[in-house]
Amino acid sequence: MNMTSPEGFIEGVFSIERMARIGTGTTTKRVQQTALYFARQVNETWVEMQGLNQKNVPYGPAERITRDELLSDYLPVPQLFKEVMGNLRQVQKAVARGDKFRKRGENFTAEYEYANALNLDERNVRANFGIGLCLLARDETDKAKQVFDRILGIDSAFADEHKHLFNEYGIELRKKKLFGQAVDYYRRAIEISGNDENLWYNMARAQFERGEFAKALEGVTRCLELAPDHAEGRKMLEYMTRKNLG
Repeated sequence: MNMTSPEGFIEGVFSIERMARIGTGTTTKRVQQTALYFARQVNETWVEMQGLNQKNVPYGPAERITRDELLSDYLPVPQLFKEVMGNLRQVQKAVARGDKFRKRGENFTAEYEYANALNLDERNVRANFGIGLCLLARDETDKAKQVFDRILGIDSAFADEHKHLFNEYGIELRKKKLFGQAVDYYRRAIEISGNDENLWYNMARAQFERGEFAKALEGVTRCLELAPDHAEGRKMLEYMTRKNLG
C-alpha cells in the first residue's frame, strides 16, 4: 500500500479470499481462491477497485466500494505495488508514443507501440482503438475487423472519456465502406452510452450509405429529437424528404 495524497488517500494492491466452483457435474468442488485488486481512493468515502490480469496490470471496468469495506475485507499486498505501478507506466507510455506516431501518420511505428501496450493489457481501450485506426489507415480491413470485434466486447471503450476515439473509429469504418461494421459499432455505442445525437446521426449515415433508407430515416429523426439544431442531421433529413427516401 502507498499513501500518496496529502489527504491520506489509499492507492495500492489488495487481496481477498473467495470461494469458487471448479469442474462440472459430479466433479464440481468449491475451492478458495485469492483475487488481487488495484485500489485507488477517489474521495473520503469511495475507493475504485480494478482486478489485476496475469501480467499484474489493472484491467476492466472499475467498481466502487467504501474505504471501510476495503480496510475490513481486503488485505494489502505491498510487495506488488512497485511492479503494478511500473507496468501501468509502461502501458501508458507505450500508448502515448503510439498516439504521437499515429498523429504523424507513422502508422507502422504507432502500431508497434500499441502492440507493446496490448502485450501487457490486451483490453486497453486507447491501444485497441489506436491499432484499429492504424490498420484502417493502411486498408488492412481483415485485421481491422478482428480489432473491431475485440472493441465491441469492451464496454469501457464506449465511456464518455473515450467518446472522441469511438467517434473517430466509427467514422473511419464508414469511410472505408465497412458499413455493416459501422452500424454494429454505433448500435453498440448507443446501447452503452445512452442517447447521443452524434451517434444516432453517424449510424444513420452508415445505414444510408448501406441503402437501408427506412432505418436511416429513423436514426436521423432520433438525432433531431435529441438535438433539433443538429446541422448535419437537418441537411440529411431534408435531402431524404426531398428524394422521398425512407
